[in-house]
Amino acid sequence: MAASNDLQEALKPFYQRASEAEERLARLEAAFSTRKDTGNEELLNKVAQLQRMLEDEKEKALKEAQKASEENAKLRYRITHLTRALQKADSDLASK
Repeated sequence: MAASNDLQEALKPFYQRASEAEERLARLEAAFSTRKDTGNEELLNKVAQLQRMLEDEKEKALKEAQKASEENAKLRYRITHLTRALQKADSDLASK
């Protein structure tokens, strides 16, 4: 029994150091998870901001494409009428 008590007394500092190390590890893990969450929030905010910017640019590009399409339709209309007017003028000149 005395040997068992001596062994317990000899191991007591090691157990104490092990429990202190576990406590430090728990504090480090808590600090790391807090920083990790903060980093994730920052990244999520940045991603959300980039998505908003992308949506704005997409909407802007769609509006510009619509304007270009409308302008193209107007120009085609003008070309058609100018071509007809030119053909009529050519036929009028040919008949004289």
